[in-house]
Amino acid sequence: MSLVPFEGGDREEPGDPFEEHRDSRGLRLGWTTGTCASAAAKAAALGLFTGTPPPLVDVALPNGHRQYFDVEVEGATRAVVVKDAGDDPDCTDGARITARVKLADKSSPTRLLAGPGVGTVTKRGLGLELGRPSITPVPERMILGALAEATELSLLVTFSVPDGEEMAAHTTNGRLGIVGGISILGTTGVVKPYSTAAWRSSIVQQIDVAAAQGEPTMILATGSRSERLAMKLNPGLDPVCFVEVGDYTGTALRRAASVGMVNAVLVGMAGKITKLAAGVMMTHFRRSKVDGQLLAAVAKTTRAPTEVVRAATETNTARHFFETCIAHEAVEPLRKVCEMAREACEQHTKGVLSVDVLMSDFEGSRIVARG
Repeated sequence: MSLVPFEGGDREEPGDPFEEHRDSRGLRLGWTTGTCASAAAKAAALGLFTGTPPPLVDVALPNGHRQYFDVEVEGATRAVVVKDAGDDPDCTDGARITARVKLADKSSPTRLLAGPGVGTVTKRGLGLELGRPSITPVPERMILGALAEATELSLLVTFSVPDGEEMAAHTTNGRLGIVGGISILGTTGVVKPYSTAAWRSSIVQQIDVAAAQGEPTMILATGSRSERLAMKLNPGLDPVCFVEVGDYTGTALRRAASVGMVNAVLVGMAGKITKLAAGVMMTHFRRSKVDGQLLAAVAKTTRAPTEVVRAATETNTARHFFETCIAHEAVEPLRKVCEMAREACEQHTKGVLSVDVLMSDFEGSRIVARG
């Protein structure tokens, strides 16, 4: 048996791994499941040769820097690294990422296996082999690199996460066809609190899976209430076709068009739909505001009551305009806003997608207008 020492790379000093790991907002950074899995795997592999995993182990991050992790020992070849997601509201925060290793046949390559609480891939579109653990490419490279620092021999490494199946219920894994638990993820090895990049990536991933199943239509919901309503309206549709896009309608539309889909249905509330009607495809409140003049013009064009016209510019919220329309039974302005949003969305995809826009009430209980 041969131990292979690792040389090179920037090495962080042992100690509190989060002491200096904060972003520009002062929020504490965390570590991905992929990083934690690589540390647990290396510790377990070292235990295979020394009789017990070390209490502290360091691994390389994708950027070449190195980081130490505390290790909990659960046997000679079984090690646990507890995930700390920093200040991100991650449902896998505190997950006990567990690795158990044993020698593989000399003629076989090292294999990574899914134990309890780690998901298995059952649908196409993720870029992962069916029947294999849901471990994305960057974490897989990190894990194999960490194992190579411990030995040149081939290993069988089984990952497990207690309560991982319950954690996965709070993710989109079920819709994506990842069954049995959470995924081992991460592209940088670091969790950035409230990462918009992670949200965009999850939207793209879900659309890719739906397209790979041959689904022609994607249901885009701007929030959780809108999504629940959309599911009630389309009970026969595969859950993978529903995606909560938040402020990233433009991202979702472009992706759906690029992977060959032909239809999209957007379900949302007055504020985001009004922004879409103005041609704004990224609807975050810090990036754009509701256009009161647009609402006023719509109200006048549709011959709405004076109170509705006035409500368009009385405040900077679409909700006030919406509620005034409902109070005066003036649905036509809302229908017109949906129609304008539909036209803007179709133009955004250069006509590749046929788009329907449905406006719900603010309780997410019913559709009040469509265009």
